[in-house]
Amino acid sequence: MSDQGKLTFFRVMAFAVGVGLLLLVLEIVLKYGFSNEALDWWSQPHGFLYMVYLGAVAVLGLELRWSLLKMVGVMLAGVVPFLSFWVEHRVSAGAKAQLSARQRRSGADTLSA
Repeated sequence: MSDQGKLTFFRVMAFAVGVGLLLLVLEIVLKYGFSNEALDWWSQPHGFLYMVYLGAVAVLGLELRWSLLKMVGVMLAGVVPFLSFWVEHRVSAGAKAQLSARQRRSGADTLSA
């Protein structure tokens, strides 16, 4: 998978987990606030999505050589409603800059060779 593909995968999973977490909160409100079990099925798919998100963070973090602390922080952002959207935006901007700088360096290396 290309560097850009890893970033896109992370962005898609961060969005999916953010929306999924909001649905999970809605499920809890419906279940305990209104005795409505319409979304009782959602917790298991959300757990699966979160596991895939953890993998996406690890793949991107290892590619960009993040510290373990940063990777864990980005992973934990997926458990706070709305935070995953903000963190995805910040991480994506930083990753794009890092990837374009890496691409410029490799382009300069091939020109000098």
